[in-house]
Formats: sequence, structure tokens, C-alpha cells
Amino acid sequence: MTTTTADPSGARDHARAMAGTRVEAMPTLPAAAADAPGDVIWEETIAPGGYAARRIARGTRLRLIDLGGDACAAMLLFNAEMPTERLNVADTVKVQWNGYLGAGRLLLSDMGRVMMSILDDEAGTHDAFCGASNAASNARRYGEGSNYGPYPNARDRFMLAVAKHGLGRRDVHPCVTWFKGVRIADDGATEPQIGPFAPGRTLVLRAEMELIVALANCPHVLDPRNAYTVTPLRATAWRGAPAAADDPLRTATPEGLRAFLNTEDLYAR
Repeated sequence: MTTTTADPSGARDHARAMAGTRVEAMPTLPAAAADAPGDVIWEETIAPGGYAARRIARGTRLRLIDLGGDACAAMLLFNAEMPTERLNVADTVKVQWNGYLGAGRLLLSDMGRVMMSILDDEAGTHDAFCGASNAASNARRYGEGSNYGPYPNARDRFMLAVAKHGLGRRDVHPCVTWFKGVRIADDGATEPQIGPFAPGRTLVLRAEMELIVALANCPHVLDPRNAYTVTPLRATAWRGAPAAADDPLRTATPEGLRAFLNTEDLYAR
């Protein structure tokens, strides 16, 4: 007899028949099965228009891979033990005297602490200026931009991500965006670097605090293409140690050292 999902027994049989099915965008369970160095705690492929959120421990390495050359990884960070402390993009660029993120740079909180440091960067195209797309910007570009429509925006995806950790709309703060760049010309013009780029570009970050990380993989707000163009993003995290006392990122500048000292003071016992 043919069963359908219209009755509970048919729905159960259909659901059980899906066991073991793999799709492109989904978490790897167990995470330890992922192809990554060390003790893997999180492996997930984030679909175009998708999002993810995860709590990670201090010292964790987070690797992001632009699988198809058109990922756009907008990121929010929160102190997992006190989420009112969060990434401050303005201070991140101001304190380091540089608006362009890359290897050796730090991501700073609104309390002057280092939240993450950038260990490796194969992309070189990132954005600390423009923030996340929203429903209105997507509607102008694609004709529709609602959270549950065909062209979801990064801000609304962030709201879903942070809700999993008890946070809400007011907690969605300015983000950094990985793999899509913005440069500022001599005359002040904003010059987007949208791509597409070569597939497989990789970024590795290190958590210097206990963090909640939220990611949204939606087209950049300045993407000029009329088609909703974004490819999958892979996130992999594994356990590690935070910056040591002689870590070159910690001692590179007086400003960076002070930010690391602020972080270390938080965890002093």
C-alpha cells in the first residue's frame, strides 16, 4: 500500500526513509568526522541565503572556506558569558589604524578586548565598512527581500541566528563581511570587490574569548548583479589555545597588546 505524509504513519515512514541522506548544505555529525586538524567541534556547510550560530570556546580555531568563489560571510561576535559585549567594527579599524582586515589583524569588542585574531587569509577581500544587507536593500535589488522569501537578507538571517542564543533584534549590531571586499578610493568613493573569485579561498581565525559566532551567507549589500548570487560557505572549528604571551599577533603593536591585556584580565583567576 502506498503511504503519504498526509497521515502520521506515512509521515513517520517518509521521515525515517530520509535517514543518512546528505545534501550540500548541512552540519557534519559527528563533527569529528570532518577533514580538519585537531579536535573538531563544528563542521557545517552554510547554504546560499543561509545562516549559522555557534558557541565556541576561547582558543578555538575557526576556518571559513569560500567553496564556490561567491560566498559572502557576514559575521557577528558576542561575549558568550556576557552578550552585551560584542564586536565593535568601528573600534576594530580605528584602534589598529587600518580599515582593511587580513592576516595579523584583530577583531575588537566594545570593551576594548580582542575577540578574535586573524591567523591566515587567502582572500584579501573583506569589508569592515558597509554592514549587512537588509529587507529594503534586497527589495531594491531583487524585487523582494523578506526573511522567508526567495531572496533573504543578512540582517534578518542574523536575527534568526542570534535568537538561538536568547538574543533579539536589538542585538544585531554592525558586522564584518568576509570574502567580499570594499576599498575606499582617494576621493572617498566606495569601491566594492565582489568577484566572483577562485573557489576554495580560506580564512582562519582564533577565538581569544568565549564567543557566540553568528554567520549569514547572503549577497553583499553592494553586489551590483541583478541575480541573487551567492555560493556555499563552509565553517569548521577545532579546539586550541588562545594567544600565548609571546604570540607575534599579541606583541605586534602597543594597541594590540593593550587589547590582549584587557582580554586576559577578564579571564584572570
